[in-house]
Amino acid sequence: MTQPVSQDDLDAAARQLGRQVRGVAGVAHRCPCGEPDVLRTNPRLPDGTPFPTTYYATCPRLTGAISTLESEGVMRAMSEQLAADPELAERYAAAHEHYLQQRGELGQVDEIEGISAGGMPTRVKCLHVLIAHSLAAGPGVNPLGDEALAMLSPWWEGHPCSEESE
Repeated sequence: MTQPVSQDDLDAAARQLGRQVRGVAGVAHRCPCGEPDVLRTNPRLPDGTPFPTTYYATCPRLTGAISTLESEGVMRAMSEQLAADPELAERYAAAHEHYLQQRGELGQVDEIEGISAGGMPTRVKCLHVLIAHSLAAGPGVNPLGDEALAMLSPWWEGHPCSEESE
């Protein structure tokens, strides 16, 4: 469930990303340390640019862990799994529809109508988006996001993320 975004949240996300955030509609998920790790973003940025990535991972520890999975060929393996498993393909298509519905709540943008993110509904193109969607929506909505999330070591362990970014 998306939470309202505070100035502290915007400051934390800017610190995490190393730049100001744009078009933030709310905090979609928080790391156990309390900082936002997934933002919900409007489908049109303030400068007018269409932006299909509704759920945007911001925590550098999280995004680093996801990048490691991507470098290990997980996307290719998941795309092959998706092509071979009709039940998985159906569940992944439902995740695509959920993503579109969630973005539609924030506004309609003709240029990205019907386009979700992360390769949905037919392939796996970006684990960052799929995991962000899983964190925001909760378990059972995006099967490949859930699978990738389960592959991650707890990115928040060791010390609070806020200490790392200071």
